[in-house]
Amino acid sequence: MEINSYIDKAKTGDQSAFTFLLDSYWNEVYGFMLKRTENETDTEDIVIETFAKAFDKLHTYQPEFQFNTWLIAIAKNVHIDMLRKRKNTHFIDITTDDDHFANNIPDTTLSAEDELIRKQNLARLLECIKELKPHYQEVIQLRYFQELSYQEIADELGEPLSNVKIKLLRAKNLLADIIRSKR
Repeated sequence: MEINSYIDKAKTGDQSAFTFLLDSYWNEVYGFMLKRTENETDTEDIVIETFAKAFDKLHTYQPEFQFNTWLIAIAKNVHIDMLRKRKNTHFIDITTDDDHFANNIPDTTLSAEDELIRKQNLARLLECIKELKPHYQEVIQLRYFQELSYQEIADELGEPLSNVKIKLLRAKNLLADIIRSKR
Protein backbone atom coordinates (compact mmCIF):
# COMPACT_ATOMS: atom_id res chain seq x y z
CA MET A 1 0.00 0.00 0.00
CA GLU A 2 1.44 3.38 -0.91
CA ILE A 3 2.07 6.04 1.73
CA ASN A 4 -0.74 8.34 0.58
CA SER A 5 -3.32 5.66 1.32
CA TYR A 6 -1.97 5.39 4.88
CA ILE A 7 -2.16 9.16 5.17
CA ASP A 8 -5.76 9.11 3.94
CA LYS A 9 -6.60 6.41 6.47
CA ALA A 10 -4.91 8.39 9.25
CA LYS A 11 -7.00 11.42 8.30
CA THR A 12 -10.08 9.34 9.11
CA GLY A 13 -8.64 8.38 12.51
CA ASP A 14 -7.37 4.89 11.66
CA GLN A 15 -5.04 3.91 14.53
CA SER A 16 -3.05 1.40 12.50
CA ALA A 17 -2.34 4.08 9.88
CA PHE A 18 -1.02 6.44 12.58
CA THR A 19 1.16 3.64 13.92
CA PHE A 20 2.46 2.84 10.45
CA LEU A 21 3.34 6.48 9.73
CA LEU A 22 5.04 6.89 13.09
CA ASP A 23 7.03 3.67 12.66
CA SER A 24 7.93 4.49 9.06
CA TYR A 25 9.21 8.02 9.65
CA TRP A 26 10.32 8.11 13.30
CA ASN A 27 13.94 7.09 12.65
CA GLU A 28 14.37 9.49 9.75
CA VAL A 29 13.05 12.51 11.66
CA TYR A 30 14.88 11.45 14.83
CA GLY A 31 18.19 11.03 12.99
CA PHE A 32 17.83 14.38 11.25
CA MET A 33 17.08 16.21 14.51
CA LEU A 34 19.78 14.40 16.49
CA LYS A 35 22.38 15.77 14.08
CA ARG A 36 21.02 19.28 14.67
CA THR A 37 20.59 19.16 18.44
CA GLU A 38 23.28 16.64 19.45
CA ASN A 39 21.03 15.92 22.46
CA GLU A 40 18.91 12.76 22.65
CA THR A 41 16.41 14.13 25.17
CA ASP A 42 15.77 17.30 23.17
CA THR A 43 15.55 15.26 19.97
CA GLU A 44 13.01 12.88 21.46
CA ASP A 45 10.87 15.80 22.67
CA ILE A 46 11.11 17.53 19.29
CA VAL A 47 10.18 14.39 17.35
CA ILE A 48 7.21 13.62 19.61
CA GLU A 49 5.95 17.17 19.25
CA THR A 50 6.57 16.97 15.50
CA PHE A 51 4.36 13.92 15.13
CA ALA A 52 1.74 15.43 17.44
CA LYS A 53 1.56 18.54 15.27
CA ALA A 54 1.68 16.52 12.06
CA PHE A 55 -1.17 14.26 13.16
CA ASP A 56 -3.21 17.25 14.34
CA LYS A 57 -2.65 19.06 11.02
CA LEU A 58 -2.69 16.03 8.75
CA HIS A 59 -5.61 17.52 6.83
CA THR A 60 -3.26 20.31 5.64
CA TYR A 61 -0.72 17.90 4.12
CA GLN A 62 -0.54 18.21 0.34
CA PRO A 63 0.35 14.96 -1.45
CA GLU A 64 2.38 16.68 -4.18
CA PHE A 65 5.13 17.02 -1.55
CA GLN A 66 7.05 14.16 0.05
CA PHE A 67 5.61 13.27 3.47
CA ASN A 68 9.06 13.02 5.03
CA THR A 69 9.94 16.53 3.77
CA TRP A 70 6.75 17.86 5.36
CA LEU A 71 7.64 16.15 8.67
CA ILE A 72 11.20 17.51 8.59
CA ALA A 73 9.87 21.04 8.01
CA ILE A 74 7.61 20.68 11.04
CA ALA A 75 10.53 19.32 13.09
CA LYS A 76 12.70 22.29 12.12
CA ASN A 77 9.97 24.70 13.25
CA VAL A 78 9.49 22.84 16.53
CA HIS A 79 13.26 23.03 17.12
CA ILE A 80 13.32 26.76 16.38
CA ASP A 81 10.42 27.31 18.79
CA MET A 82 12.26 25.34 21.47
CA LEU A 83 15.41 27.43 20.97
CA ARG A 84 13.42 30.66 21.18
CA LYS A 85 11.79 29.59 24.43
CA ARG A 86 15.17 28.72 25.90
CA LYS A 87 16.70 32.00 24.72
CA ASN A 88 13.95 33.94 26.47
CA THR A 89 14.61 32.17 29.78
CA HIS A 90 18.30 33.11 30.05
CA PHE A 91 18.65 36.57 31.51
CA ILE A 92 21.79 36.79 33.67
CA ASP A 93 24.11 39.69 32.88
CA ILE A 94 27.69 38.48 32.68
CA THR A 95 30.28 40.95 33.93
CA THR A 96 33.83 40.76 35.21
CA ASP A 97 32.81 42.11 38.60
CA ASP A 98 32.02 39.03 40.71
CA ASP A 99 30.00 40.98 43.25
CA HIS A 100 27.85 42.48 40.53
CA PHE A 101 27.42 39.05 38.95
CA ALA A 102 26.34 37.48 42.23
CA ASN A 103 23.72 40.17 42.75
CA ASN A 104 22.18 39.48 39.34
CA ILE A 105 21.50 35.80 39.92
CA PRO A 106 17.73 35.40 40.19
CA ASP A 107 16.28 33.97 43.38
CA THR A 108 14.57 30.74 42.33
CA THR A 109 13.02 29.95 45.70
CA LEU A 110 9.26 30.20 45.66
CA SER A 111 7.46 32.67 47.85
CA ALA A 112 4.61 31.33 50.00
CA GLU A 113 2.16 32.73 47.45
CA ASP A 114 4.00 31.13 44.51
CA GLU A 115 4.10 27.80 46.35
CA LEU A 116 0.35 27.98 46.96
CA ILE A 117 -0.27 28.77 43.28
CA ARG A 118 1.98 25.87 42.24
CA LYS A 119 0.06 23.48 44.51
CA GLN A 120 -3.29 24.71 43.18
CA ASN A 121 -2.10 24.32 39.58
CA LEU A 122 -0.85 20.81 40.33
CA ALA A 123 -4.19 19.92 41.94
CA ARG A 124 -6.04 21.20 38.84
CA LEU A 125 -3.70 19.26 36.58
CA LEU A 126 -4.27 16.07 38.56
CA GLU A 127 -8.05 16.60 38.31
CA CYS A 128 -7.71 16.93 34.54
CA ILE A 129 -5.54 13.82 34.35
CA LYS A 130 -8.23 11.87 36.24
CA GLU A 131 -10.65 12.65 33.39
CA LEU A 132 -8.47 10.67 30.97
CA LYS A 133 -9.07 6.98 30.36
CA PRO A 134 -7.00 4.79 32.73
CA HIS A 135 -4.47 3.69 30.08
CA TYR A 136 -3.75 7.34 29.24
CA GLN A 137 -3.48 8.23 32.94
CA GLU A 138 -0.95 5.45 33.33
CA VAL A 139 1.42 6.63 30.58
CA ILE A 140 1.22 10.24 31.83
CA GLN A 141 2.02 9.01 35.35
CA LEU A 142 4.96 6.88 34.19
CA ARG A 143 6.47 9.54 31.92
CA TYR A 144 5.98 12.77 33.84
CA PHE A 145 5.68 11.79 37.49
CA GLN A 146 7.96 8.74 37.59
CA GLU A 147 10.14 10.21 34.79
CA LEU A 148 10.60 6.90 32.97
CA SER A 149 12.02 6.86 29.45
CA TYR A 150 9.81 5.70 26.59
CA GLN A 151 11.63 2.38 26.51
CA GLU A 152 11.19 1.91 30.26
CA ILE A 153 7.46 2.60 29.88
CA ALA A 154 7.24 0.08 27.03
CA ASP A 155 9.00 -2.51 29.20
CA GLU A 156 6.77 -1.72 32.18
CA LEU A 157 3.58 -2.02 30.15
CA GLY A 158 4.78 -4.89 27.98
CA GLU A 159 3.87 -2.93 24.85
CA PRO A 160 5.85 -2.03 21.73
CA LEU A 161 7.73 1.27 21.90
CA SER A 162 5.70 2.73 19.01
CA ASN A 163 2.44 2.06 20.89
CA VAL A 164 3.78 3.86 23.95
CA LYS A 165 4.81 6.86 21.85
CA ILE A 166 1.39 7.09 20.20
CA LYS A 167 -0.45 6.54 23.49
CA LEU A 168 1.56 9.29 25.18
CA LEU A 169 1.04 11.62 22.23
CA ARG A 170 -2.71 11.06 22.37
CA ALA A 171 -2.78 11.38 26.15
CA LYS A 172 -1.02 14.76 25.95
CA ASN A 173 -3.40 15.98 23.24
CA LEU A 174 -6.49 14.83 25.16
CA LEU A 175 -5.14 16.38 28.36
CA ALA A 176 -4.52 19.67 26.55
CA ASP A 177 -8.13 19.61 25.26
CA ILE A 178 -9.43 18.98 28.78
CA ILE A 179 -7.34 21.82 30.20
CA ARG A 180 -8.49 24.20 27.44
CA SER A 181 -12.14 23.29 28.07
CA LYS A 182 -11.80 24.22 31.76
CA ARG A 183 -10.51 27.74 31.13
